[in-house]
Amino acid sequence: MAKRTAIIDIGSNSARLVIFEKTSRYGFHLICEQKSKVRIGEGAYEKEGYLQPIGIKRAYLTLKSFLYTIDKYQANRTLCVATSALRDAPNGKEFVKWIQKELGLYIKIIDGNKEAEFGGVAAVNLLPIEEGISIDIGGGSSDMTLVKNGQILDTYSLNLGTVRLKELFFDKGLPPEIINQKAKAYIQAELDHLPAHFKHELAIGIGGTARTLSKGIMKQVAYPLDKLHAFTYSVKKHKIYLDAIPLSSAKNLKRFGLKKNRYDTIREGTLIFNEILDHIGTKTVISSAVGVREGVFLSQLLKDDNLKFPNSLNPSIVSLLDRFKPLVTIEKKRKTKLKLASTLYGVLQKDINDNKQYEKELLWAVKLSSIGQTLTIYKSHQHAFYIAMHELNYGFTHEQILLISSLLRMHGKDLLDKPLFAHYKPLLPPKQTILWLSFIYTLTVLLHEASNSANITFTYENQTLRIYSNKPLYLAKEKVKALKKPIPFAIIIEDESALPKNKTLGIE
Repeated sequence: MAKRTAIIDIGSNSARLVIFEKTSRYGFHLICEQKSKVRIGEGAYEKEGYLQPIGIKRAYLTLKSFLYTIDKYQANRTLCVATSALRDAPNGKEFVKWIQKELGLYIKIIDGNKEAEFGGVAAVNLLPIEEGISIDIGGGSSDMTLVKNGQILDTYSLNLGTVRLKELFFDKGLPPEIINQKAKAYIQAELDHLPAHFKHELAIGIGGTARTLSKGIMKQVAYPLDKLHAFTYSVKKHKIYLDAIPLSSAKNLKRFGLKKNRYDTIREGTLIFNEILDHIGTKTVISSAVGVREGVFLSQLLKDDNLKFPNSLNPSIVSLLDRFKPLVTIEKKRKTKLKLASTLYGVLQKDINDNKQYEKELLWAVKLSSIGQTLTIYKSHQHAFYIAMHELNYGFTHEQILLISSLLRMHGKDLLDKPLFAHYKPLLPPKQTILWLSFIYTLTVLLHEASNSANITFTYENQTLRIYSNKPLYLAKEKVKALKKPIPFAIIIEDESALPKNKTLGIE
């Protein structure tokens, strides 16, 4: 696959460009993102679906600008897909031919099921989920994917979109109650076609409507983490908020904490979203910052892997290790460090007593412990924290991201950053658990840095942790001595520390 791949997604409401750069077989990261509200389908639904000149002009100028960007970034491959606005338009194919002639850009019009599949591929690979139903509400269609056991079981595309509803109902100047009544009947008639097995308590919110609603809810509850991807909320808890938006006038939308650039279609989108959630029996929504574009990219990247990353591989971890190359890159040495942490966690279970509940997060932190030094060795733990907070995007819950990042923030004798813990407390484990994990993480890093490939073992009896090493741990001893502990206990290091004989200096 190309080192840099550009993906253009032409929807009814917006056109977007993303450019991904590969760092290894499974490693990649986003290096460019652009968006334009082209509204290519504007006026089409009242003109028998035909694309109108105003939308065509905006789309042409946007695509021309995207191509300049792609050339600037020297992308090796460009993939362009178009969704409902073009596939529904009788002159859609004519537009595609015209763009290819004028700009040299080939546009692939995909059907609703393919659009839903791309969203599903992105969700199962880049969200911490194994099952659920993805919902991607666009300008012209709402595309859904049923996922179970990490695999896509089925897809369905509904002829329900924000622009479609806006032009058919919301732009008629009728009272909000009448609009909602007519629009609901229209939505329900379309939902009657949805296969009966599309039922699940977890919905995966993809696309602009779902993202806007999640951001609004995050603002309402003063959510401590500024990260949309994988944000989760209860439908029941926020039902009043969700039900009120479609009934609002355009002027009063500001009271919901929504972005102004979504005012034009958020009432329509929320009404569709609410009706779908109720129809499929959703109790919880997980927010997705990825969708069709990432699905197109991953369908190329993972075409030989059954469209799924290998088990136990996380693309964010791979990308971080690729780009922020740790000082210790030899796989054997990295495994030694992981083994130290895992063993120590097990030995201390007599007092921790959590059945190694957070072992995965601890080992991820240990694996990433050197990434901050790529920038500078000074305050490298702080750099590591910020890198992890911003780059651990895929496949993690918010709780996992914060725990891993918090462990990376720990340094030296301090086991807890009090202001950080206070701010993120609702999403972190209890304080005592953090102290234990921080102690294990810090002690592992100290021992590994000073061990020189030593064989290290541990015992923990009678409130005494004994560390045995077949090589000197001289440089670690002073730091270990100063290290704070979660509870009072002794630490004794028994290593090979005898001096060689030197009769000239009087050493026997």
